[in-house]
Order: sequence, then C-alpha cells, then structure tokens
Amino acid sequence: MNRILFKKEGRAKFISHLDLMRTMQRAFIRAGVKIKHTEGFNPHPYMSFALPLPVGVESECELMEFELSEPTELSGLPARLNAVMPEGIEILSAYQSDLKFKYIKWLDIKAQLFYYNEVHTAKELEAFFIGSRLVIEKKTKRQTASVDIGPLIASLEAEDIAPGRVLVAARVSAQEPALSPAQLISAIEQLKPELTPDHTGFKRINVFDKDFNVFR
Repeated sequence: MNRILFKKEGRAKFISHLDLMRTMQRAFIRAGVKIKHTEGFNPHPYMSFALPLPVGVESECELMEFELSEPTELSGLPARLNAVMPEGIEILSAYQSDLKFKYIKWLDIKAQLFYYNEVHTAKELEAFFIGSRLVIEKKTKRQTASVDIGPLIASLEAEDIAPGRVLVAARVSAQEPALSPAQLISAIEQLKPELTPDHTGFKRINVFDKDFNVFR
C-alpha cells in the first residue's frame, strides 16, 4: 500500500478530520496525481488515515494510505503535493508499506501546560501521573464509566521550561484503547484539580508498534 507521512501544524491544527480528507483529495487532484476510486453510483477515493487527529492538536507523524490509478514515482510525490498544500500541512515522505495501521500501539506526545499563577511545577505533575492510580469518570453516549488510564501511560516526564509553563513528554496508548490529550487533562481536573492548567497545547511526535519500534 502507498503511504505518506505528513505534518499538521500551526493554523492547520484547526482543520477537522473530515475537512482534512477533502483537503488531501483536492491536493492530489491539483498535483495531477490520480487516486483510485471505488466503483458504483457514489465512488470515493481509496484513502485512509492511521489515527484521526483531534481538532486543535498538532502532529509531525500523521500517516495516510492511498491507492493510485496509474504508476507514479513516489519519491517525487512530496514535492508535488507540498506545492499545492495549504499552510501548516507538509508531506515529509511517500513510500510503500505492508504494515497495517492496526499494529500501531503507542504514541509519543508533547504537551505544554500553562499556569497563569506560576505556582505549579513539573515534579508535581510527574508525581501525580506516575505515583498513583488514575481512575477517572469517562462519559460515553449512553453512560458514564470509571476508567483507569494509568496502564495506558508507558512513560511520562515533565520539565519546567519557563515560569508558569510546563512541558510534558509522554508515551501513551494509541488505540485499543486510546488515551487522548483530553483524558490527561480530565484526570488532572478530576483527581488533582489544583494542578489544572489554564491553557494547554498538544502535539503528536511519533507512533510505535507494541514493541516500541517506530511505525511506518
């Protein structure tokens, strides 16, 4: 299967997943690269993404699979697509891979937590996430359930990088089940509300298989 690795940063982080699919379809058309479509009354392109990115989250490790309707040199594809991409989306590489997205297990993220009162430290956050059970209430469409997100965190480090600003680097479960940035903040709000940040920013850094090998 053909695959691209791309970044989604800056203003592009506000593009929803559905709009990202439309953006990619249009970029391929503008670049003169023909994607294979399904047959039938309502054909759609053979295109899929590894892990849908929440709105407002940046990433430098997004993966998309696609099929082409005619032979195309993949090495030249990034330059062709980047020439027509909107600001904030950059194709890093194009290649072939037989690894299925279902084998992605871990995800590296970085979070910046901002505190206007400048009293909280990285050590407090590390102790909270690593030193205790993290059972939170998670709302679903039908009910509220208690979930322990502790086992979904493989590692976590925090660093004070400026007054009132903490950088958190964590390796978390990517899927089945996934741990979202929102759940990390929810854990703070529910279990340690005095550490709740006033503002946050998240970025995906890399994806891995179950053995912590970089997934491509």
